[in-house]
Amino acid sequence: MKSGKNIPESTVYKKMRIVLPAMVAVLLVLIVTAVAVGPVYIPFGQSVRIILSNMGLLNDPSLPRDQNAIIYLVRLPRALTACLAGGALASCGAAMQGMFRNPMADPGILGVSSGAGLGAVTAITLGFAARSIYMLPLFASVGALMAVTLIYLLSLRKGKISSLTLILSGIAVSTFIGAVTQLVLMNSNNYEVRSYVFWAMGSLNGMMWSHVRLIAAPVVILILVLAFFARDLNLLLLGEEEAQSVGLEPSRSRKLLLLVTSLTVAAAISVCGPIGFVGLIVPHILRLITGPDHRILIPASALGGAIFLTGCDILARLPANGEISVGIITSLLGAPFFLYLLIKSRREGELF
Repeated sequence: MKSGKNIPESTVYKKMRIVLPAMVAVLLVLIVTAVAVGPVYIPFGQSVRIILSNMGLLNDPSLPRDQNAIIYLVRLPRALTACLAGGALASCGAAMQGMFRNPMADPGILGVSSGAGLGAVTAITLGFAARSIYMLPLFASVGALMAVTLIYLLSLRKGKISSLTLILSGIAVSTFIGAVTQLVLMNSNNYEVRSYVFWAMGSLNGMMWSHVRLIAAPVVILILVLAFFARDLNLLLLGEEEAQSVGLEPSRSRKLLLLVTSLTVAAAISVCGPIGFVGLIVPHILRLITGPDHRILIPASALGGAIFLTGCDILARLPANGEISVGIITSLLGAPFFLYLLIKSRREGELF
């Protein structure tokens, strides 16, 4: 990954004033579209009035109760979950690509998703997930953190991380964790297997306000923490020696960033399952628009991830014969993009 020159603060803030409000406007339009589209179509204007009514900004007793229930109890929490999960995955993808200076670094590729999956299946199999809504996210977070720690230790050599070793370690550890997960599933009953398969498909179906409340605070807080590390990420783009010359400890910063990104991803996917490629596609597209400066790239990626996953969820609900998992849509878009990046990086000699 090429590191850009230092961008003047005035330029960064100018881009923020233009790009971020425009993205917020696009996201709001997509949220309203998401709550309007479905088996029961509700007109766009009617959807806006229902949302405003539930926010206490509009008093309209003539609004149909059935439409209000569909939007407020079913579609709106689903759309907000898509925003939170997409924002978490994309901002973490941007941070990982920056800290490892690798254009293909992604929460899924680096083992976070597989570790969270093992934690989730453990919680389901042991019955903890049925006892409390908080247990599955807790187990997923622990699993993700353990997987990333193992991959980090395997990739670390003399205080430095090789990109090649990082990716190979991620593939090896993810494969091993996947095998352990399958072994656990073989000794599980049908209900436990179905629960895990539904979670692992990466779906936003059935999201409720309890899921929104569960992940909203940790995701928002952790994304803000990532934004706080924007300066460190900019320095890491310059290389180990340059970062150390200005007083940064690369190893310490990477450890903290890995901790934050792992917890952020685990919190996001604990409710909707591992949704792939969001953290790969969105940061690349936004880097072309905003540049490599993480002061704007992190918040822009959070908004871009919310836009991308909300849009994919709308596409997932369009088929007439029933909706498909949003994870399938993101994979169909992300896999070709990953191959494109692989070919492009090999041609430019920047893969490792």
